[in-house]
Amino acid sequence: MASPPSPGPQPSPWWDRRAYEDRRPFLLARARLMARMRQAFADWGFLEVETPILQRSPGNETHLHAFATDLVTPDGARERLYLRTSPEFSAKKLLAAGEERIVEFARVFRNRERGRAHSPEFTMVEWYRAEAPYTVLMADCARLLALAAEVGGVSAFAYRGNACDPFAEPERLTLVEAFARHAEIDLEAVLPPPGAAPDATVFAAAARRAGVRTAPDDGWSDIFSRVLVEKVEPRLGIGRATILCEYPVSEAALARAKPSDPRFAERFELYACGLELANAFGELTDPTEQHQRFSRDMDEKERLYGERYPIDGELIAALALMPQASGCALGFDRLAMLATGARRIEDVLFVPVSGAQMLP
Repeated sequence: MASPPSPGPQPSPWWDRRAYEDRRPFLLARARLMARMRQAFADWGFLEVETPILQRSPGNETHLHAFATDLVTPDGARERLYLRTSPEFSAKKLLAAGEERIVEFARVFRNRERGRAHSPEFTMVEWYRAEAPYTVLMADCARLLALAAEVGGVSAFAYRGNACDPFAEPERLTLVEAFARHAEIDLEAVLPPPGAAPDATVFAAAARRAGVRTAPDDGWSDIFSRVLVEKVEPRLGIGRATILCEYPVSEAALARAKPSDPRFAERFELYACGLELANAFGELTDPTEQHQRFSRDMDEKERLYGERYPIDGELIAALALMPQASGCALGFDRLAMLATGARRIEDVLFVPVSGAQMLP
């Protein structure tokens, strides 16, 4: 009987000295970037805070997946808790308590996410400005891009064959403009009327004409996400950064509707080299509307994934006391990748998550 073929060479564990030395320049640059960003936020008048990782609700967006655990009390009682997917809920309670400018360099956790640009545990820089429009956060993001490039000693970001000038003023592109430019879809023509249930039929036909496959049970948001991921996102942040703004209100998550056009929300995402770096909102402070959005999203999550997360009643109560504010969440590890020229997120993590073997 022939012996089975011997396996090929196996990758070294991350703690192999030579393997670690290859990554160490990226890690030193990451540390410098962390220090510089902390100093920048201090110079801008922000208070750095720390909020709990364990939460009763990890977030209520349809496609966010959390890690669950049990809190066991001294008398043996159990309570289901979750590792946070974002510090957002705690930050908003601090705004309700009276803080005006806060930032957290938060360890956050998202299940079902691992790849070249995804780690199930990562660092999110999240900051909030009370009584400030969300356009101010666009300027914050532009300054952070330039700061990262200076720390990394690069004049351009590069990732997977794309290049971006981090010192150039980012392009502002609405979702309507982006869908027309990159998918030849008139987004306004397929938007559901205000207050009406989304009808995916017309949108599905437009998506198929653009070369995006759809399924009979796809909802409006499913098609929106697929067009965005396949046709729009890979073309953003090329040459210079892109601020993709004015999302349909159905995709607003925790963002408020635009006063001038309630079909769209005060939400933007920042892209460089086709890579999403940040997500920002003009924050919704209407507790009734926020509870309704959470409930709808959890109904959809249960339909798609067979699970739902509890709604944080304390957050809903705090929104009634929270001032008007804007907030932004930035993926620090991804920014470190671009600043250092790393090929994958694990190159800028001191200790990769779960296991000795690095992803290829």
